[in-house]
Amino acid sequence: MKKFLVIVVTAVALAFGSAQQANAQGALGLRLGGGTWFGGELSYLTAMDGNRWELDLGFGAGHNWSHVCFTGAYQWDWNIVAGLNWFVGPAAQVNLVFAKNDLDLGIGIGGQIGLEYDFSDLGAPIQLSLDARPMWVAFFMDHYDYYANGWCGFGWGAALGIRYVF
Repeated sequence: MKKFLVIVVTAVALAFGSAQQANAQGALGLRLGGGTWFGGELSYLTAMDGNRWELDLGFGAGHNWSHVCFTGAYQWDWNIVAGLNWFVGPAAQVNLVFAKNDLDLGIGIGGQIGLEYDFSDLGAPIQLSLDARPMWVAFFMDHYDYYANGWCGFGWGAALGIRYVF
C-alpha cells in the first residue's frame, strides 16, 4: 500500500509539474459526486495546447469496500456565452479497491462531458462545473462480489466541481 501511494503521489506531481510548464492558467478544487463510485476527488484542471487536462485523485467507500483512483481526462472546451462553457473528451482511470482484506486493481477507459461556469469574468476566482463521466473498468482480481450490487464493468457518475481559478 505504501508503494502504491508513493507511485500515485509521484505521478500526480509529475503531471502537475508538466501541466504547469505548459500553461500557467489552471484551477484546483474538489469534484464531488455520486454514481457507481460515490465519493470525492481532488481535482486539478489546466489549459494546454488550446484545450485542457483534468487530473483527479479520488476516494470513496461503500458497504465492505473502499477505493482510491487516479483519473486523467483530455477535454475539448467551447464557450457558449461569457463564462459559460461546455466540454467533452476521453478519460482513463486507475483504481485500487480494498474489500474484506482483498486488494483489487482496475483500469478504466471512458469519457467526460459537462458544463461549467467560470466566475473569473465577474471578479471571483471560482469555477463551478456539472459533469458526467461514463467509464468501463476491468479488474484484474476476482473479488467482484464484495462491491456494491456486484458491480464491475460499465458504470458512470455525475459530479459537481468546485475549483479555485489561478
